[in-house]
Amino acid sequence: MTAFLLSAALAALSPDPSAFSLLDLTRPGMEKVAEAVAAGNDDAAADALLAYFRSREASGSASEALSPITEEEQKWADDALEHRFFVHSGYQPSYFYGDDIDWTYWPVKDNELRWQLHRMKWWIPLGKAYRLTGDEKYAAEWVSEYLDWIEKNPLEGFDRERDSSMQEAPNVFFAWRPLEVSDRVERQIAQFTLMLPSESFTGAFLTRFLVNYHRHCVHLTGHFSATGNHLLFQAQRLLRASVFFPEFKDAASWRETSVGILSREISRQVYPDGMQNELDPHYHLEAVKLFADALGLVGDGVFPDSYRETVYKMIRIIYNYSYPDYANPMFSDFHGQHDMVPLYGKWRNLFPEDPMIEWLATGGASGKVPDYLSRAFSSSGFYCLRNGWTSDATVMVLKAGPPGFWHCQPDNGTFEYWRKGRNFFPDSGCYVYGGDAEILAMRNWFRQTSVHNTLTLNGKNLETTDSKLVSWLADSTGRASFTVENPSYPGFIHQRSVDFRPDGTVLIEDTASGDGEGVVAIHYNLLPCIPEEDFIHHRISTAFPDGNNISIEVMSPSYITMERKEGRVSYAYRHYEDRPAYAFSAFKRSGESVTFVTLIRPV
Repeated sequence: MTAFLLSAALAALSPDPSAFSLLDLTRPGMEKVAEAVAAGNDDAAADALLAYFRSREASGSASEALSPITEEEQKWADDALEHRFFVHSGYQPSYFYGDDIDWTYWPVKDNELRWQLHRMKWWIPLGKAYRLTGDEKYAAEWVSEYLDWIEKNPLEGFDRERDSSMQEAPNVFFAWRPLEVSDRVERQIAQFTLMLPSESFTGAFLTRFLVNYHRHCVHLTGHFSATGNHLLFQAQRLLRASVFFPEFKDAASWRETSVGILSREISRQVYPDGMQNELDPHYHLEAVKLFADALGLVGDGVFPDSYRETVYKMIRIIYNYSYPDYANPMFSDFHGQHDMVPLYGKWRNLFPEDPMIEWLATGGASGKVPDYLSRAFSSSGFYCLRNGWTSDATVMVLKAGPPGFWHCQPDNGTFEYWRKGRNFFPDSGCYVYGGDAEILAMRNWFRQTSVHNTLTLNGKNLETTDSKLVSWLADSTGRASFTVENPSYPGFIHQRSVDFRPDGTVLIEDTASGDGEGVVAIHYNLLPCIPEEDFIHHRISTAFPDGNNISIEVMSPSYITMERKEGRVSYAYRHYEDRPAYAFSAFKRSGESVTFVTLIRPV
């Protein structure tokens, strides 16, 4: 729509009088709004309401609204003027959604591509571009697209039963899925903040915005997810809505509902050692951010003391399994590394008593590292071994815990090994989520047990992931040894013992026992590199010119075979790199035991 036509359309846009009934007009500053509503003058009421919001001081505003625009965001904003929308980083360049926007367009049958279209990630960049340039075209485009979305995405039909296949689901199940609704509840706060001074943001449009926003919050309260990270996102974002828009009559009940859910779920979704029950570092971090943000929004005294204590445990497990460069292990549905320093800066304000959070927040300028090295988080199955906390350290993190959820992979016993800034055994990561059969096949390749650093029987995925800690011993020198055990297949036990030594050498003993029979293989998947291979002596070495290298040697049993396998690692959605991968195999008869002994050492 041209600027002239949009201007004419906005001029003709009438206020939605239902907006006034949603607000507490007795609040200080609302006097003129209340007078105009009482007089039946909707136009004057809308203009007075706009003046109120432009002059008020808001709480809980989104930090996104205050951050400068990046070059990438500027491109999203400029592309959006042509209806080329940035939807997902895995699908670039952006797709064209039509001069007359088609909100149902699904160019690739990946569910995420259709769901995330309705998160409108390019709308905040439009606001930033407007604030940076003062060019009204960016604000006008946002208003136009906002009204277009409301018109073309009615809520009607969401509660009816849908086809079990998302391929046949009507658009309402994508546009109004509660996770996307909660995402918009949060992002619209930043959009509101950025666009409010614009000429295109008229009083009449404000009423449409508020009605739509209220509809989002009401929809959330009636359609919370049963559990999991989706429920945490929904509750925290509804809490943010209640803080930013206290003018809504329902704001107090939204706040009470959100606090109740978060208080309940933190005890249900977090293991005693502090790990979120999806056993995925990415989603654990997201859960910490949500729980901690809620604390920051409402302050002390609203949540029980146990809530704050659990958030602290969750942060502690992060810095124990993180590497000195702040990176997290790539286990399960990994989605790229986060900028952790600003997060530690926020957490320092919540937990000033922890010197390690201070140390991480300041890059070591103040605070101090813990007086221990290795730690076992046995209830969730994360074992963190290290010989130091600084950049010259060696760190090994092994994952072997209870059954996980959808984001967790069948990988019990797998590990990563980080030394002097290099992750030599990165986990396979997550390439895609889900969609049609072609997309699911891509996802399932990266979920295979055989592409993780653990043991398989006949190349099959683990049928049971329920590891138990058998023994643990760690001292102040950096020496740590432990044993975990997993009933990987019917009648089959995999016991993995690890001896981590102060110089970074690791001795791993894997024993397969029980009635299960077939080819038992131990798998090792390296980072992308050109290794040196010795198939006769079952040895692999990296050969980086900087001298930071390792060798892997499988020393027994003597009758194993070593085979090069296809290897891939995905550091970002829809992107992967080839890497060297190996299987060391031996045949196991029923009732027999087979033991592999592997030596990993720095070179």
